[in-house]
Amino acid sequence: MKEPSRQSFALPTLTAMVVGSMVGAGIFSLPQTFGRVTGGLGALVAWAIAGGGMLMLAFVFQTLARRKPELDSGVYAYAKAGFGNYPGFLSALGYWTVCCLGNVSYWVLIKSTLGALFPIFGDGNTVAAVAVSSVGVWTVHFMILRGVKQAAGLNTIVTVAKIIPILVFLVFVGFGFKADVFAANFLGGPGLEGEGLFTQVRGTMLVTVFVFVGIEGASVYSRFARRREDVGLATLLGFLGVLCLLVMVTMLSYGVLLRPDLAALRNPSMAGVLQAVVGRWGAVFVSIGLIVSVLGAYLAWSLLAAEVLFSAARMESMPAFLSAENRNRVPFAALWLTNILIQLFLVMTLFAEQAFLLALKLTSSMILLPYLLVAAYALKLAWSGESYELKPRGRRVDLVRAGLATLYAAGLVYAGGLKFLLLSLVIYAPGTALFAIAQKERGHAVFTPAELLLFGAVAAGAVLGLYGLVTGRITI
Repeated sequence: MKEPSRQSFALPTLTAMVVGSMVGAGIFSLPQTFGRVTGGLGALVAWAIAGGGMLMLAFVFQTLARRKPELDSGVYAYAKAGFGNYPGFLSALGYWTVCCLGNVSYWVLIKSTLGALFPIFGDGNTVAAVAVSSVGVWTVHFMILRGVKQAAGLNTIVTVAKIIPILVFLVFVGFGFKADVFAANFLGGPGLEGEGLFTQVRGTMLVTVFVFVGIEGASVYSRFARRREDVGLATLLGFLGVLCLLVMVTMLSYGVLLRPDLAALRNPSMAGVLQAVVGRWGAVFVSIGLIVSVLGAYLAWSLLAAEVLFSAARMESMPAFLSAENRNRVPFAALWLTNILIQLFLVMTLFAEQAFLLALKLTSSMILLPYLLVAAYALKLAWSGESYELKPRGRRVDLVRAGLATLYAAGLVYAGGLKFLLLSLVIYAPGTALFAIAQKERGHAVFTPAELLLFGAVAAGAVLGLYGLVTGRITI
């Protein structure tokens, strides 16, 4: 029997899911996170690189949605189809971890926002902040278990609500823009005299990845699309709209405060920028907008995280128990495992001086493998000609786009640095236990010879990461 029509998502809903997934905590912190590492010129170069690279990735998702319509449920389906079971599992694990870390960053930023009024919350990583955040995590958890699963309509409403304060910010900051301040910030100004443009741009790369996470939102829910071609179009439309917002928030802020002052702002730093233009009410307005935005994004990403595990289990990439649903058709086992991991990450923020920045960079680092495998799969298809036999038109263009997306994703691994790559492997290695369980359940050998070599590299990197943490060479 077919699913009810209410589970069919039209183009506006899919586009709202992309925008809603991308616009969360990151955009509200752009003035400070960019101000810490670069001036206006570096920001322009960074957005040109990130925008171009992510545009190629958006084209890749559009192409794969058209060329491989049978592959549902997001980025890891492409990784599995292109490179085998274990790489597909790693992509699923990485993407799920990204969802969890993103949700942690939301709670940290909410408590940091409230910390401006209630010092007990500090920068979002105090005992009180973690305790209140934990209550929030489990409140949402039990609400979802009762059947709050089809949140597409709610997501659309929240997406509109979160965009309004950003647009208001852009209008007022645009009127308060000072050309002389922007000129003073253009090359970086005091504190960045010894930092070359390359170093400044490199320092922004993980930030730009973080704010673009969610570009695959329509792809993850592709099995619900009313028309398959809407998946790629929604990805492209959502990306272009969000890119415009990101660039404008960043560049206009350089015309309001000097870069050292931007770097010193507490998060959400958009509040401090607007306050400098219109007074105290501006900070309150942005803070309220952020809380609405982040709570909406948290609900969306909680559902997304459970969907990732649930779909991966149905694809036999995760243990079978994660595909279990309760009577409300909520993947309860996947939801429990998701929120247990979020709780563990929240506790870890107690030991991080800059918890939001840690969550941001680790989220960005974890998403690199899934994105790289998606781009490489599109490159593999265009290079080999698979799926182009009956519709060869556009193969050369697809090859160029997939090649550029692959180079961009590989370059991000370098830009992120060894520290966060090793921290990612600390998660990937023990997480492989889930893959071993899934393989044993199906009566398969855990690894092929090639997969065993890959696991050996992952495990070796995890050991180095743990050694760095224990000796203090890697700090969180």
